[in-house]
Amino acid sequence: MIEYKRILFCADFSEDANIAFLHALDLAKKYNAKLHILHIPHSSYAYSRHVVDEHVPEGAEGGEAFFNEEIEKRAIEALKEEYENRMGDFNKFLFAIKSGSPDVEIIRYAKKNDIDVIVMGALGKSEQDRIEHGSTVANVSKYAHCHVIAIRNPAKQFTLPGNMY
Repeated sequence: MIEYKRILFCADFSEDANIAFLHALDLAKKYNAKLHILHIPHSSYAYSRHVVDEHVPEGAEGGEAFFNEEIEKRAIEALKEEYENRMGDFNKFLFAIKSGSPDVEIIRYAKKNDIDVIVMGALGKSEQDRIEHGSTVANVSKYAHCHVIAIRNPAKQFTLPGNMY
């Protein structure tokens, strides 16, 4: 029997993510699971996997802060504004903000929090970078320790390239 206790929804504020949210919330309600809502703000360091992801206090010598409390505060406010009222009486959720490469941070968060399933939009806002860096959804699906559900926007029509079908 399938049982989800911890569900991770990856929020990037795209159309597909907003549709995926409805699926994640439905699963959380169905299984009475805790819903983790994770956002990774865009950063110039997002694809620099060689950058050490330790917090650097503002004004510290010898380091450059690439994530600060103001970014985290604004991101949490954006998550609350977008999703909190849409949950109705469901209250088993938490908001989380991480910095770094989205696929790496999603996988790291899922592992650390013993997530049972990851729900994310099939095409996110960062997908314009996928040619250079690879698809976030593909990388998460490939390397996550748990199931990954990629939700497509049904209003978009997808076709295979060439004359395959």
